[in-house]
Amino acid sequence: MSVRKLKPITPGQRFRVVNGFDTITTDKPEKSLLAPKKRSGGRNNQGRMTTRNIGGGHKQKYRIIDFKRDKQGVPATVKTIEYDPNRTAFIALVSYADGEKRYVIAQNGLKVGQTIVSGKEATPEVGNAMFLSDIPLGTTISCIELHPGQGAVMARSAGSFAQLMARDGKYATVKLPSGETRLILLTCMATIGVVSNSDHQLLVSGKAGRSRWLGRRPRTNAVRMNPVDHPMGGGEGRSSGGHPRSRNGIPAKGFKTRSKTKASNKYIIERRKK
Repeated sequence: MSVRKLKPITPGQRFRVVNGFDTITTDKPEKSLLAPKKRSGGRNNQGRMTTRNIGGGHKQKYRIIDFKRDKQGVPATVKTIEYDPNRTAFIALVSYADGEKRYVIAQNGLKVGQTIVSGKEATPEVGNAMFLSDIPLGTTISCIELHPGQGAVMARSAGSFAQLMARDGKYATVKLPSGETRLILLTCMATIGVVSNSDHQLLVSGKAGRSRWLGRRPRTNAVRMNPVDHPMGGGEGRSSGGHPRSRNGIPAKGFKTRSKTKASNKYIIERRKK
């Protein structure tokens, strides 16, 4: 993993920091695992804008990722490590012993030619998917299921990881990337290792146009709006009277919006850091 700082030969490159892509092995995706990706531009089925600040952007194809890792006991060989425009992490193309190809989220240290496996036969090595009941305590894990067979939903973005802390009864105690500690069923699966592209947080865009390429339109600061458009709008000059809040009046900066009667509260041992 590495980053490169570009020479300031244009204003947009003066502060630009780009990914070195030294772990990427190909720039051509597997065609059989591509799907079309339709853009809404923030409009609903009536053509009306329902979500602001969305539109434009470069055309992309979706890469079909195997989050379930349900081909258990069949070894797979890593063929390529690839860039995915739909996520911050890199992805790996794996070819199973029976000839099937799938994309999986790549972990740091995953190399071309390496063999990975999932299920009860797997050992706690980088890239292998195992049940929480079989993973040694203290292991760094990622791509974690919340419900058995659901597929990975937690710790999937670049550089993220969780830690298996303890096991008690039918639950494992896992410390998540947010700092939250919660109980997860032992029959859920997780992948060994830290998610790839951990240098993603060091990248610097360099110019506003790069956000437009990603499909992000300019955001208007709430204080600069009129009173009809936002609770924090209006006033003479830059007067931000009142408390920071969202467009529909929900207070920001520390206001708790989580339901006190949410069913999953009983599984959370320690809340995430403030």
